[in-house]
Amino acid sequence: MDEYIDIVTPEGKPTGRTALKSEAHKYGWYHNTIHVWLYTSIGEILLQQRSHKKKIYPLLWDVSAAGHIDAGETFIEAAIRETKEEIGLQIAAKELIKIGTFLHETSYQTIQDNEFHQVYISELKTELYQLKPQEDEVEALKLVTFNEYEALLKESSLNHHFIPTNTAYYSFVLNAIKEKLSI
Repeated sequence: MDEYIDIVTPEGKPTGRTALKSEAHKYGWYHNTIHVWLYTSIGEILLQQRSHKKKIYPLLWDVSAAGHIDAGETFIEAAIRETKEEIGLQIAAKELIKIGTFLHETSYQTIQDNEFHQVYISELKTELYQLKPQEDEVEALKLVTFNEYEALLKESSLNHHFIPTNTAYYSFVLNAIKEKLSI
């Protein structure tokens, strides 16, 4: 889907301009995305396998729910919407904890992806089987323990599990969740 998104400066400041997502990716215009990482109280992280239909990193495992922030939409509104759309989970604004903003600048064939990931965490209080993956976006969902997550991350350049260039980001997220759980 090619939606309108807000364009920001390379420093992340609003420009007042909007553009189609495809144009932002074609010209490398900076914009915001939302990332919601879900974790359980017993130390597991929900991972989403990217759909085989995705142009960028199909079938690799990544953030629980993520997406572009629609033009005029707040970060929280986008987090709630994307989580509902991608995995069928309704979360409330008060359940979201912002842990940071992460700049992601990468080229994929004809796409120049310059995004500020607005990163949130939230406790998953729903059973895995109750989640409903969005067919065009999500291939599968799974829960992994923190130890499994770290082992997969350590070998990500060889095991084709995570996006290998995102290792620092994935570690940042894990550390924030561990801190939240006081582990």
